[in-house]
Amino acid sequence: AARWAVRRGITVSLVSLRGGDVAGERVTLAIESAGIEDLSATFLDRATPSYTAILTRDGELVTGLADMELYEIGFPKQLRRRKFREAAREADALLADANIPAEAFALFAGLAPEKPLFAIAVSPAKAPRLLPSLGRISCLFMNRREACHLAGLSLGSEPRAAAKALASMGLRAGVITGGGMPALCFGQALLFEIAPPPARRIADVTGAGDALAGATEADLMRGLSLPESVREGMAAAMLTVESEEAAPATDEAALRVALARVPQPRMLT
Repeated sequence: AARWAVRRGITVSLVSLRGGDVAGERVTLAIESAGIEDLSATFLDRATPSYTAILTRDGELVTGLADMELYEIGFPKQLRRRKFREAAREADALLADANIPAEAFALFAGLAPEKPLFAIAVSPAKAPRLLPSLGRISCLFMNRREACHLAGLSLGSEPRAAAKALASMGLRAGVITGGGMPALCFGQALLFEIAPPPARRIADVTGAGDALAGATEADLMRGLSLPESVREGMAAAMLTVESEEAAPATDEAALRVALARVPQPRMLT
C-alpha cells in the first residue's frame, strides 16, 4: 500500500517492527529502494513478522499463515514513542491495517485525531480489532467476508446490508470488494459499484487489496473524488493480480492503460 502511494506522488513514512534476521534486512532494503522513510524499530532477538500463502495455479488463495507475534507485543509500546507521535502530527493522512492489535490501532488513531485515517481490514479474524475505532476511520478497505463480520451479519448477506450497518456504526466511507464481482463503495453521500475488469492473466492475488487501498488513498489525498480514486485503485489492483510481485513496479503509462479498462462507477440509490 505504501509503495502504491509513493507511485501516486505521496511522500510516505512507514512505522513498523521487524527482527534482527535476514528477512528484516531484506525488508530494510526494500523500504529504502521504494523511497519510503523508515521509522520502524528493530528487535534483534525476534523474528521478522511474515505471511506465507498457498495459492492455486490460477493465483487464488487456498490458505495463509501469519506469524506476527512481534506486532502483538511490540506495537503498543512503539506507538507511544515521541518520534512516532511527531510523525503522525506532521502527516496529512494516516494508514494502518488490522495486523496490529486493537490497543495499538486505537493509539495510532488518536495520534492525530484531526487527520484522515484509512484502514485495511486484513481478514475476518483481525477486522474486529478496528471496531473500537470505527467512527474514527475515514475510509475502510475490506472484502465481503470482512464487511459482514464487522457488521455482525451472516456471511451470505448482501454488501449493501453490510454497508448500511457499518455506516450506522459510524464508519464514514468504505470499499467492499468481491473478488471478480463489483466492489461496493459508500461515503461522501454516495453509494456506487465499480466492476473489476477481467484480468488478462492471474499470476498472484496477493497484494491486490493493499494496492487498491494505497492507490485510492493517495488519489483522495490529491483531491480526487471517491469514485475517481477507487477507479484508480482498481487499476492498481488489476496490475497487481497480473504480476508475480505483490507490489509490482509500474509507471504512469501502464496505470493509464489499466485505468482505461476499469468501467465507470454505477451509481446506486
